[in-house]
Amino acid sequence: MTKTLKTAVRKKKAPERPSAQQFTFGYLVHDVSRIRRTVMDLLMRPYGITRSQWSVLSTLSRAGNDGMMQVDLARLMEVGKVTVGGLIDRLEASGHVERRADANDRRAKRVFITEKGFEVIGLMIELAATMNRRILEGVSDADREVCEDVLLRVKQNLKDVLREQGGLSLIEGED
Repeated sequence: MTKTLKTAVRKKKAPERPSAQQFTFGYLVHDVSRIRRTVMDLLMRPYGITRSQWSVLSTLSRAGNDGMMQVDLARLMEVGKVTVGGLIDRLEASGHVERRADANDRRAKRVFITEKGFEVIGLMIELAATMNRRILEGVSDADREVCEDVLLRVKQNLKDVLREQGGLSLIEGED
């Protein structure tokens, strides 16, 4: 191969490849959420509560005081029933949750947060409030409100898409 041909081969541009860079919004939403969970995980670690455990407690607390079926908890958390079962076993053993018979179906069990679990949720709220103040430093109230409004609109649009595609039941129970 001649020197000129070698140079031409080396200088040949690689073909254009698709890039997801145009999806900055989705990436930022995902990445901010991921990093925020990591920070919260670090804040909860000294209290002996893992990310998975505080996620269970948080999800249960959003469901009200009627408890929740394990299968519904698994669906909302987007994990398997066996995974949620193990998490609930550990949270029950540590006194953070308890299983009780369902009022309508004695064979079924609902998961309820105990007083000890509510203490952890109170701690989570305090830590999250402090963290939120820190991560929103330099963001004006007006900008935060605009951001929240935009995210609420996007959330509603996503629910509309799910409804149109027959997939709304996949997230039922979420606000």
